[in-house]
Amino acid sequence: QVQLVESGGGTAQTGDSLRLSCAASGRSFSANGMGWFRQDPGKEREFVATISWNGGTTDYADSVKGRFTISRANAKNTIYLQMNSLKSDDTAVYYCAGRGGSASPSRNYRDYNYWGRGTQVTVSS
Repeated sequence: QVQLVESGGGTAQTGDSLRLSCAASGRSFSANGMGWFRQDPGKEREFVATISWNGGTTDYADSVKGRFTISRANAKNTIYLQMNSLKSDDTAVYYCAGRGGSASPSRNYRDYNYWGRGTQVTVSS
């Protein structure tokens, strides 16, 4: 059974940092594009960041560019999202996703066929 499990969420103050992790099991994602998305209740799922299979290509939503960094450790079958200078607008459930059939990054959630259950990030001012 393939699983993506996010961790590292929690409550932070404006300006703080958090680091999310996503550990995969059941299959290797070392050859696959991966991504982070987020969703607030009542809103659509929003693209945050994506990374190619070897980490050579990354892409970010404008709202997080310069503050968030996506990275991966293929030997650990894990990806990360370093979130700095957090804002209240960053409050959401953060989801990790994997592209089972592609090595490329993607902003489109429909391109992902593996999803974690999410981890809550709450930023208060």
